[in-house]
Amino acid sequence: MAQVLFLGGLGRSGTTLVERLLGELPGVCALGEVVHLWQRDLRDDERCGCGSRFSGCAFWKRVGQRAFGGWAGVDVDRVHALRDAVERTRHIPRLAAGTAPTEAVREYAAYYTRVYTAAAEVSGARLVVDSSKHSALAHVLRWSDRIDLRVVHVVRDARGVAYSWTKKVSRPETDGTDEMTRYSPGRSALLWNAHNAAFGLLARRGVPVRRIRYEEFVADPRAGLLDIADFADLPLHPSDLDFLRPDHADLTVGHSAAGNPMRFTVGRLPLRRDDAWVHALPSAQRRLVGAVCAPLLHAYGYPRNPQEAR
Repeated sequence: MAQVLFLGGLGRSGTTLVERLLGELPGVCALGEVVHLWQRDLRDDERCGCGSRFSGCAFWKRVGQRAFGGWAGVDVDRVHALRDAVERTRHIPRLAAGTAPTEAVREYAAYYTRVYTAAAEVSGARLVVDSSKHSALAHVLRWSDRIDLRVVHVVRDARGVAYSWTKKVSRPETDGTDEMTRYSPGRSALLWNAHNAAFGLLARRGVPVRRIRYEEFVADPRAGLLDIADFADLPLHPSDLDFLRPDHADLTVGHSAAGNPMRFTVGRLPLRRDDAWVHALPSAQRRLVGAVCAPLLHAYGYPRNPQEAR
């Protein structure tokens, strides 16, 4: 049975940073956002985190061979049809119900289970990390009886997330021809509420969930990694964290299937909290997001005054 650590939350909350640091630990295989593997990698042949096109990456070739007898054995149209049928935010109430899952849910979960299992076998890792983030996917995966699923719920101040979603960010894997999706502050506030609440619901359904705050993690990543490793039953030696320095991490090459541009970083990665939103997000938008997200911001310990959040 594959042991899977699923990093969840709304995008721009710091999940890629958490994943990259976890990927440096012995016994861990970080896969990036597997939810995008079917389209961006199998169909579009975008670049793996190692820099090679997906079709040319030796690691993913071995995973595909072990999981499906080769990636040509995957019916991507079928995966997309299953995704549309079961893996949408609107399906979460049904997925979270106590009734048995549909055959479509089991079939969709099986595609991911086969990828996780193959990646663990190819890499020799005891823990596979998927930073897909999608709350609906996490609810689907809880029905797989072939994985040991644990979820790290990564939250960040909704106002910081909203500001990040307004920025233009190029996607290097498309050679700069595409940009990452952007949302208005109002739209991102609604998504922040929906996705974060969904992970709270997942915890109430018996799935082990550990919530971490981005701001606290980046302030002390060593303590954050030790906490996550303990949650995942991953034994660590103090020397396993030697890649961490007071203000940066030294990263090696990874094989993330998808994610933000940080997944291509090799070598020194600065570790500093991004609070640009405190001054850069217009006050009207800051107040809007703060009002829409007030209940969960309070529940997660974020102050109403952004100056106090620093």
